[in-house]
Amino acid sequence: MFLPVRFYYTAIVVIVVLALGQLWPPLFYVGAALLVLFALMLVADIALLWTRRGITASRHCSSRFSNGDENPVSLQVENNYPFAVRLNIIDEIPHIFQRRDVNFPLRLKARENGTVDYTLRPTKRGVYGFGHIRAFASSPIGLVQRRFTCDEPTDVAVYPSYLMLNQYEFLAISNNLTEMGIKRIRRVGNNTEFEQIKSYVQGDDYRHINWKASARTHHLMVNVYTDERSQQIINVIDKGRIMQQAFEGMTLLDNAINASLVLSYVALHRDDKAGVITFADKFSDFIKPDRGPAQMNDILECLYHQTTNFAESDYSSLVVNTNHLVGRRSLLILYTNFFDYNGMLRQLPYLRQLNSRHRLLVVFFIDEERRDFINQQPRSIRDYYEHSIAAKIDHEQTLIINTLREFGINSLLTSPQNLSVNVINRYLEMKSRGMF
Repeated sequence: MFLPVRFYYTAIVVIVVLALGQLWPPLFYVGAALLVLFALMLVADIALLWTRRGITASRHCSSRFSNGDENPVSLQVENNYPFAVRLNIIDEIPHIFQRRDVNFPLRLKARENGTVDYTLRPTKRGVYGFGHIRAFASSPIGLVQRRFTCDEPTDVAVYPSYLMLNQYEFLAISNNLTEMGIKRIRRVGNNTEFEQIKSYVQGDDYRHINWKASARTHHLMVNVYTDERSQQIINVIDKGRIMQQAFEGMTLLDNAINASLVLSYVALHRDDKAGVITFADKFSDFIKPDRGPAQMNDILECLYHQTTNFAESDYSSLVVNTNHLVGRRSLLILYTNFFDYNGMLRQLPYLRQLNSRHRLLVVFFIDEERRDFINQQPRSIRDYYEHSIAAKIDHEQTLIINTLREFGINSLLTSPQNLSVNVINRYLEMKSRGMF
């Protein structure tokens, strides 16, 4: 049993009237009457709430949460009392969220059901534990509250961002991938396969007109080409300590994992083969490039279990194992980061070896906070010093891109929030140009 604010306000009124009765005796009898009425109402309130188990509640959410996305949670509440109740619903969410706004007020009429909806955004993969649902009920009298403990504790696994896959699938069906920033890439070169012959419509390339088919059908027909299929796309994820920098609560590693999952999904739907390589101080996991029906699930499970030991990444081990396991020329998309230009130079020989047998795309990240800091106007000597350091680091990223370009290595510098879209655009561009 819990005592709400109404109980204390009513008690204060009774006490004040009784106290004033010491100054004016008639008020004492009024206060005594109020005290008796207060006691009777309190007993009646307790009797109303404790005669039956009047409140039940259950939690409904997915058994798997999507990392970095808003995941819906719904609480179904039922009032079994024959009178209206006021409720405070508290859901015991996983402590890792550190949220204090999961106390939801709710009013239900007699025998009425209600729903409380909210969302949770995890920023780290793993198993999250929900506790009970606590419902604090008040009758129309409102002098006491009864607490109901509902539902059982449950665990939810947080996987890489699979909700984003649903968005890409929907937009791909409606041919609206441009809504997510996916660009239409003009096809260049001969890295295409014949798909079908169709009637000419305005906007088709006149160079693809099939004159023989047009003569037979007496109206213009064009050849339709599609990108060459069955190419291998391998996401190579650096799990070293350099990838533990956080952006909006998510590490660069988790951003890379989400982008790898989405790119694998897009590649498989374009009839390419998708695979995964992870490494840190040693070579870790390898998912062979394939396009079978179980490939996406294998990739998802592999990415879910990735952890780091904060060690220095060993690129020599990556080169040896990649050359041993991947025989066919593939597009390797390496998600990593470099603290400075010298750090990249130490790994450059290994990057060149990978690029000699495959087509390598190195993806690393813009520090948005550093960019924002550089754009601010310095006001003190300390600010000028810090701006100089930040500008030097920013300039070194440009040197890294130029150096990689000199050795024929493709690179992509992107912000974490735009990582998936930028990687997909670069993949489509490289594929259309026959670069791997």
